[in-house]
Amino acid sequence: MHLVTTPAPVTQPDSYAVTAEFYDILQAERDGERVRDLYARQVAQARLGILDIGAGTGRVTLMSLAESEADIHAIEPARAMRTSLLTRLAVLPERQRDRVTVHPHALDRAELYAVADVAVCHNTIACLPPAARHVLWPAVHAALAPGGSLFLELPPETPPARDIVHRLPEKRVGAHAYGGRMSMSAAGYRIRARVDYWVRDERRVLRTHSESFWMWPASRSRIVEELARHGFLPLPEHGHPRVLAVSRPARW
Repeated sequence: MHLVTTPAPVTQPDSYAVTAEFYDILQAERDGERVRDLYARQVAQARLGILDIGAGTGRVTLMSLAESEADIHAIEPARAMRTSLLTRLAVLPERQRDRVTVHPHALDRAELYAVADVAVCHNTIACLPPAARHVLWPAVHAALAPGGSLFLELPPETPPARDIVHRLPEKRVGAHAYGGRMSMSAAGYRIRARVDYWVRDERRVLRTHSESFWMWPASRSRIVEELARHGFLPLPEHGHPRVLAVSRPARW
C-alpha cells in the first residue's frame, strides 16, 4: 500500500486546510519522483491536451509541462491545495503559465468536452466514495477526445488488517523542523486515515496540527467494471500494479 498520500477529509468545510501547509515540504519531492516514474512516458505522447484530475499542489501538472508541449487542464476543487498550485504556477515563465488552466470545481462541473487525449488521475480515486466515482467517469469520458487514454492510480483493494503507522521524514526550514505521521485503520468498509503534523525547534515542539480523512477501497476488477459501464476499455498493462490504463474508444 502506498502510504504517502493525501486522501479525502472526513469533513470538508475547508478541505486540506491543515494538510496544504505541510504537503509540499514533507511529501511533494517523493511524490514528484513517483509521478515521473508512473506517467511521464504517457504524458509525453499527448498532442491535444492533458487532463490532471485532482491536481493538488501540482506534481502531475508540473511534470506535464516538462514532458509535453500540450495544454493542461488542472482540476482542483480544494481551495487550500489550489492556492499552492497557483502560487507555484505564478513563478513560471508566461509561456508555461499560458498552457495551464486551473479549474476550481470537480470535473463534472468544469464542462470540458474533448479537450485532452491523455488524462491522469493520481492519488485521487481512493478519496472518492462510490457515488462520486460514478459521477467522475462520465465527466472523464466527455473531457477526453475519442481515442484518448486515462491513467489512474488505483485505491487500496481492502481496508488494512491491522493499524498502520507511517512516519514522514522531517524536513528543516531555517531553524525549524517540520514532521508528520500518518496512521491508517479499518473502519467497516472504509479506511480512516489521520495525519499528525508538528513543527519544532532544537528545544521543543512549537505547534501541532491534525487532520483526519476517509478512503474507500475498491478492487481493480471493480474499477474496470465501473469504467466499462461508462464506455472505457482496458489498455495493455501499464507496468505498475497500482496504475490502471483505459481508453475512450473512437466510437461508443
